[in-house]
Amino acid sequence: MSEVANLFDADGFELVPGVLARPLFGTAAMLNLIDFEDGAVVPAHDHPHEQLGMVLDGELLMVIGGVEHRLRAGDAYGIPGGVEHSANADRGPCRVLDVFHPVREDYRDRAASG
Repeated sequence: MSEVANLFDADGFELVPGVLARPLFGTAAMLNLIDFEDGAVVPAHDHPHEQLGMVLDGELLMVIGGVEHRLRAGDAYGIPGGVEHSANADRGPCRVLDVFHPVREDYRDRAASG
């Protein structure tokens, strides 16, 4: 099955206050375009999914496995499943593209309920 979507125009869902997620689901992996409002925070959490990401625009403060990283446009990261991490758009709006493997079914459920 193939799908083409413009994630910039997709409705998406609010991941946490001030953070809009716009996912595209594949069979074994997914993309997720994330827009952070200025000051928005994704609190520390972990999940079994491998997560790769790249800051497309703005700046993001991430803490991954207890280590702080200040990421700017073009910076990328990889987070193995089970590693605690958080994200903070403490210097203005930020746009990030994440890839998850396997698909986050919790995100699929949230996107469907919409």
